[in-house]
Amino acid sequence: MEKTSSAPVMRISDAGSHVGQTVKIQGWLYNHRSSGKIRFLELRDGSAMTIQAVVANGTADAESFALSAELTQESSVKVIGLVKAHPKKPGVYELDVHNIELVQKAELNYPISHKEHGPEHLMQHRHLWLRTPRQVAIARVRASIVKSIRDFFDSRDFILMDAPILTPSACEGTSNLFKTDYFDEEAFLT
Repeated sequence: MEKTSSAPVMRISDAGSHVGQTVKIQGWLYNHRSSGKIRFLELRDGSAMTIQAVVANGTADAESFALSAELTQESSVKVIGLVKAHPKKPGVYELDVHNIELVQKAELNYPISHKEHGPEHLMQHRHLWLRTPRQVAIARVRASIVKSIRDFFDSRDFILMDAPILTPSACEGTSNLFKTDYFDEEAFLT
């Protein structure tokens, strides 16, 4: 049974407009640390920001406090809590946690940690690497640039045409190929 359904869902990027309100955040555990009877969960929801969720023994229900110690990096969670402005950092917000619902616990040995990894390791786990803050930021910049270019051309009644791609060899399963010379080498349109 879902315990976190009573509060409105908030995107982390909108925290500033929800100060003093009890909200629900649906996202993933990015990082965590503990200081005795207080646990700090850094949550992300895909909105380009993270929020620190403070899980205190007594403020959060006992089940949620116990669960917060067992969460692994990239576990999917729904968290209800009170949004507060950070006491020392203007423009930064925290969530005083009342309840945590585990949606899916991530494997303990998540292959992309917060330490530096070599390119080979990152490419072997590309589907996970793309979820890191740096890669998400790069994707957002690229998406913004592509949107601006599309808006520019759309406003001038241009039509998008997806041209064939040149490849150095025949693609698997293709029977009719258009062969062309490309810088003195044989290439195929796909």
